[in-house]
Amino acid sequence: MQQQLKSEVTRQIILDSAFTLFYESGFKTTSIEKIMANAKLSKGAFYHHYKNKKELGVEVIGIKLQKRVYEGMIRPLYETGNAIEILESTFLQRIKSFAPYEKQHGCPINNLINEIGDYETAYQIALKNIIEQWKSALTSLIERGKTENTIKQNIHSQAVATYLISAFEGVRGIRKLYNDDVILEEYMSGLSMYIRQLNK
Repeated sequence: MQQQLKSEVTRQIILDSAFTLFYESGFKTTSIEKIMANAKLSKGAFYHHYKNKKELGVEVIGIKLQKRVYEGMIRPLYETGNAIEILESTFLQRIKSFAPYEKQHGCPINNLINEIGDYETAYQIALKNIIEQWKSALTSLIERGKTENTIKQNIHSQAVATYLISAFEGVRGIRKLYNDDVILEEYMSGLSMYIRQLNK
């Protein structure tokens, strides 16, 4: 039992190290050696848990990124209340919550989509799975809003969900080009106007 716990702790350290380096330096330029040096673990520890960098990359996406997106952008969409207010607060509060470090480095999932989304099928599937979960949660909330008469009936729910995700991910990437938050403030203003137009 003790050995199993130690093994799980080691695996989490490797995942954390890989996530941080992928985020800060990019996936392709981050070697197994760099990951293990950052984790202060031996290369042997890596191969005890993973066959190769591809297997680690898929797990980083499926565990670290999936949890991050779920906690920040998906779980809040299932809360009770006015659908319009939930849409607005989820996106605006998430933008406002980012630390300077996160603004500087952009969105981890968006960075990986741009870097390796067309590089390897396994990465593409893992990244797409997160986006589809997010899109499904948004679509469900919008449909609920239509049922409760807080969102216009003629709204194409999936199209709105896709647009909201795309705009959010886009501004996270664009923000990396700036040294201040003006672009984020403009996005938040535009987002609020767009969401209010959905209101019945």
